[in-house]
Amino acid sequence: MIIIKSKREIDLMKKAGKVVAKVLEEIKKAIKPGIATVELDRIAEDIIKKYNAIPAFKGYRGYPATICSSINEEVVHGIPGLRFLKDGDIISIDVGAVVDGYCADAARTYPVGEISETAKKLIMVTENSFFEGIKYATPDYRLSDISHAIQSYVERHNFSVVRDYVGHGIGRKMHEEPQVPNFGPPGKGPRLREGMTLAIEPMVNVGGYEVETLIDGWTVVTKDRSLSAHYENTIAITDGEPEILTLG
Repeated sequence: MIIIKSKREIDLMKKAGKVVAKVLEEIKKAIKPGIATVELDRIAEDIIKKYNAIPAFKGYRGYPATICSSINEEVVHGIPGLRFLKDGDIISIDVGAVVDGYCADAARTYPVGEISETAKKLIMVTENSFFEGIKYATPDYRLSDISHAIQSYVERHNFSVVRDYVGHGIGRKMHEEPQVPNFGPPGKGPRLREGMTLAIEPMVNVGGYEVETLIDGWTVVTKDRSLSAHYENTIAITDGEPEILTLG
């Protein structure tokens, strides 16, 4: 069942979204060659606690950290630790916060020092595909119109969208109905309604879309070990343009 949120509930999600945006802003400043991902995790947890919020990921289904830090061929769910970033890496940071019982969730992919032209293009296309998708995040459309727009944009740039992991509804729970794939035909799924809240998150690979999970049980990597990027925001469907709740 898709839960329609009231204005009050969306306002609480917006508060959580501001915390998430602050975390991403501070982590972006901290990313440089030589920093360990565990240090980025500490920065995130300190900020979330400073704003009297709760880390949404820590302990969720047993996940051990506040952020997911996924490097290069890692798609999602990379666990922070004593891995030091190198010049030329790209790193995807995914983070969620809970304020007064309501969640917000967002992700970005950042360069570490000087990166390749392919990596720059991948980050740009992934971010742009999100904004192409939300052009259809209005009550005039159905859910898969968002999905189709993301896939079409990514594939026009000769990259591929991950199919095993998708976006999701969000609210009092981190994952609610509906699932929001980043691929598929248009005109399918539920009609979008004012008050729906969605975490839309293209995951884009330079190579094929196939992925696999490493032995730690969390870290998802591209099967062909090509680079991957991730861009996500929590949005609310309104009677007009969608409202992005995690941009600060």
